[in-house]
Amino acid sequence: MGFAPQSVDYNRLQGDGVLSLYNIHLKEAITVSYRKPDGSYDLSAIKNLQNCLRCRRTHEVFPIPVDLIELVDVIQDHFGNAPIHVISGYRSPALNSELYKTGHKVAKNSLHTHGMAMDIQIPGVSVQELRNFAYQLDRGGVGYYPENGFVHVDVGPKRRW
Repeated sequence: MGFAPQSVDYNRLQGDGVLSLYNIHLKEAITVSYRKPDGSYDLSAIKNLQNCLRCRRTHEVFPIPVDLIELVDVIQDHFGNAPIHVISGYRSPALNSELYKTGHKVAKNSLHTHGMAMDIQIPGVSVQELRNFAYQLDRGGVGYYPENGFVHVDVGPKRRW
C-alpha cells in the first residue's frame, strides 16, 4: 500500500501530530503519533491509520491523504483530544454502490471511495458544534447529518451541505 499524496494545499494546516480514532463498525481503536519531531511523516503510523479506516465490508485498505489526517487531527485538538469516532472512512466502490442502491445518502462517486473523506462524531460534542468548527476551518467539503449524528469532512473542493 502506498503513501497517499497531498490532494489539496492546506497552507500547512496541522494538528499536534497525534490522532486517536475509534472505528464504530470495526470496533477498533488506535492512537498514533503520525508526525515526527522533524515534521516528516511516520509511514508506519500512517499505514496503521489507513488500516483503521479500511472498508468495513471488504476490509480493503486504501491510501488516505495526509491532509485528511491533519484536518481530522485539528478537529480533535480543538475539542480536547477525545477520540474521533469514525462512522465511515474509506468505502470500496462495491460498498458505496450497495449503500447508494439501498437508499442511503451517499454520492455515486463519493470521495470516501478515493480515501478522501470521513464521517465523524465526537462523544460529548454536539453535531452542530462539530459542523460549525469544520465550517470555520474553511477547507474541503463539510456535510451536516444531524439525524444520523455525524459530520462528513473531506479534502475535495470546498462545499457545504
